[in-house]
Amino acid sequence: MFFDLNVPIPNVAQSSGQASKKGKGKQQTSTSAVTFTASHIAAIEARVELLVRLGYTVIAFNQLIHKKVEQKSHVNTAESLVCQLRQRAGILFLKRLSIILDEDSEKGFGLTNASLFAGYDLIGLIPLTQATFSLACLTHSMPSPLTAHIISLPLTLPRLSFHLKHTLIRTAIKNGAVFEISYVGALGGENDPILLNAGGAENGPSAKRNWWAAAKEVSRVTKGKNLVISSGVISDADLRAPKDVGNLISLLGLAQDVAHSSLTKNPKSLVLRAQTRHTYRAVLSEPQVIIPEGSQPPSTEANAQTSILSPHGTASVDTIPDPTDTMPTLGISVQPGPKKRPREGDADAGMESSGPSQPAGNLQKKKRRKNNKGALQVAG
Repeated sequence: MFFDLNVPIPNVAQSSGQASKKGKGKQQTSTSAVTFTASHIAAIEARVELLVRLGYTVIAFNQLIHKKVEQKSHVNTAESLVCQLRQRAGILFLKRLSIILDEDSEKGFGLTNASLFAGYDLIGLIPLTQATFSLACLTHSMPSPLTAHIISLPLTLPRLSFHLKHTLIRTAIKNGAVFEISYVGALGGENDPILLNAGGAENGPSAKRNWWAAAKEVSRVTKGKNLVISSGVISDADLRAPKDVGNLISLLGLAQDVAHSSLTKNPKSLVLRAQTRHTYRAVLSEPQVIIPEGSQPPSTEANAQTSILSPHGTASVDTIPDPTDTMPTLGISVQPGPKKRPREGDADAGMESSGPSQPAGNLQKKKRRKNNKGALQVAG
């Protein structure tokens, strides 16, 4: 099972309709809808057919947004597109939202309303500054309904505008975030126009050289952990098969198994982890004990008799054997015998042995005192 989690959605026009005002002081509401033409749908269907033929089974359509998500005007383009595509057996379509973060996004970029992003399966961030990169690694990777599990880096720029600090990378990996590498820059292909206008990517021969230098740095810092490889291509001619992508990524100094995991194992874990945005504190489900048919659970009485310790850690009453109980296996009954009265000599010996050891001279003095007291009483 191979994943491609970055298939850009083409820019389309939005048709909006305004409702009339019903009262004084009420705001005017507007509804927007995305309309895909027949040519757009045909082009996307052809790309999906090519991806399926190359061997991909999970495809995520990526919607790019620059700066801030406006609650009133935001439209889920990915959901509208997936509803219009033809369903295929064994192929899974996902909806992804990527937000480009620049200097204006440091004050806030609209990732606050959880209900607005409930329709997306994946949320990704593209930081362009040091502050937004730290924000993506430390804050938005924590488990919450608005967790951003994908951090995509602008690798085609002449130089990264932030340093890849080990503390930030380790924190993001510990929180479950992944770092995305799009192989379109390695081929010198065209990037998304929205990403180009935002200053997050470049085209041309220099972009290819920049990609190889930045991608090697990312693989060195992350040590191949939590890496996800995706396409991000605009032209169908730049698409590559999973095996070719694995061989291409191995040139960055990564092992073959690590390159293979970045296309299979890591994206699968990411998709499963992204489902925790809809649960409480990233808990997937409540564990339940499933008892197979034909078997009965042990009774509480049997557990109490066979247990050695009680729930409080002390010996329970049910576990202490009674000497009057019989042994059915051997046919022998154990009964307590009659108590014997100890003799005076044994009692004195026991008292002397139980008490602290005393020297022989002290014992003789005590006996002499007792004898002297008895003699005085007789004389009196």
